[in-house]
Amino acid sequence: MGIKERKEREKERRRQQIIVAAKRVFSEKGYTRTTIEDIAHEAELSPGTLYLYFKNKEELFASLSLRILQYLLIRLKEVDIDTENGGRFKLDPLKKVLLDVYAFDPDALINLFHLQSSETLKNLSETLLIELNALTRKANSSLAAIFTDGINNGAFQRTHSPIVLADILWSLFSGVILWEASKKAVNEKKDFLEQTLSTAFEIFENGISSREG
Repeated sequence: MGIKERKEREKERRRQQIIVAAKRVFSEKGYTRTTIEDIAHEAELSPGTLYLYFKNKEELFASLSLRILQYLLIRLKEVDIDTENGGRFKLDPLKKVLLDVYAFDPDALINLFHLQSSETLKNLSETLLIELNALTRKANSSLAAIFTDGINNGAFQRTHSPIVLADILWSLFSGVILWEASKKAVNEKKDFLEQTLSTAFEIFENGISSREG
């Protein structure tokens, strides 16, 4: 291994060290109460070192969403190419995929939902913002493709736009996750995520299903 490759590997290792520390601190203290100094302390680095890798706290917070978006995109593509499940029946594997994405990294997914509805996006570097937007658009396109299939084979009503359906489903999913997470934070015994999401999917599916199907 050459010197350049070794330096690049060390740089990526240090970057991942910071991200792991940030994820831990954000989960424990929340975004607002977390400081760069807190993250630096957790990572056993100086605050100045963190700024070599991330522009600000907002950019570090946003970087946590890249991994979960990449995983979401991979799983959505699996549903999109599933030829054994046509039309409305794709909503069952889609529901399972979304639950799997949540289980993969609950904190990162919740961070993503908060990020998408915050002012944080305005403080990101152009490079990171472009990457986040590209992954988000690809995920939305994969969702829309599932609904396009359902509309084309007559399972879903043709009066609805696939893009609009994708937006509504994502809003439904994020709303259920955030609401159930807030209840669980108050009382650990209140863990009804899967049950609530299943009911929400059923209501959503009934609303878009073709009356002729």
